[in-house]
Amino acid sequence: MLDRSRTRSGHTHAEALRDTTTFAQHVESLGYHRFWVSEHHGVPGVAGSAPAVLAAATAAATRTIRVGTGGVMLPNHQPITVAEQFGVLESLFPDRIDMGLGKSVGFTNAVRAALGHPKEDADTFEPKLTELLGYFTEDNPVRAYPAPGLRPHPFVLATGASARTAAAHGLPLVIGAFNGEKALIDSINAYRREFRPSPWARTPYTIVSTTVAVAGTTADARELLIPEAWAMTHARTRGEFPPLTTPEEILATPMTTRERTLFEQSLEGQVHGTTSEVAQALDALVERTDADEVLVTTSTHDRSALRTSYELLADLYL
Repeated sequence: MLDRSRTRSGHTHAEALRDTTTFAQHVESLGYHRFWVSEHHGVPGVAGSAPAVLAAATAAATRTIRVGTGGVMLPNHQPITVAEQFGVLESLFPDRIDMGLGKSVGFTNAVRAALGHPKEDADTFEPKLTELLGYFTEDNPVRAYPAPGLRPHPFVLATGASARTAAAHGLPLVIGAFNGEKALIDSINAYRREFRPSPWARTPYTIVSTTVAVAGTTADARELLIPEAWAMTHARTRGEFPPLTTPEEILATPMTTRERTLFEQSLEGQVHGTTSEVAQALDALVERTDADEVLVTTSTHDRSALRTSYELLADLYL
């Protein structure tokens, strides 16, 4: 699962970060395989701005679950720094660290400028990926030093051409189901067709990411999606991604025609419902994509309902 350390109205960023580590403990107890954190800068609605730091805190708070990033946005960093951060993580938490890597360069122009990207330009991703992976090889004059025999497990978070980048480097692929059915299948097929075996992976490995909300009724599950749908709508119409608020407050808020359209669109394509409805939808997704894993993410205001959603999902598969 992916937890983005979403902030909530009436709560602090510090509480959101602590919630992430305690939530990792909870899903570990349920039997989930991976727990990933994300990287967002200057966003009021997301507390997770330093994924390697948060991954360290999360790994320290857990015992067996794999911990990683979904992901570190590589254009924002020097590859040697990322390599050393994950080398330290892998040394401290052997064979538990996943190094998910993406290419986003910031939410707003001001953030992109602060990160050293005056214009939205992620063309540095592939050369930086090549450099980063090189720091874990013995023939590189500069090396990142995890404990002997250990290396973090790298993944590429795909947007568009990134699926082919993952194939060229022989890395596992993480791709969002929200990209659209045809684009999703086309990207996965291209990845598998062009995959080159590497020291990191001998065969293609595909993780499909999707939002999942499970509850006792379909209506209750859909309600869990409302806070994030409104946050996305708010970001697209007002330029700021806000903290999550309650469904009741959102549904009582007057919306413009454009806001209502975007809000309804944000609710489309999300996997939600009762356990049987969600099982049917996820099984169909795996059948269509032949995915090796599903990466689940859910953001809602009610943390108790969020925990229940993951518990019901665990009852289905774990």
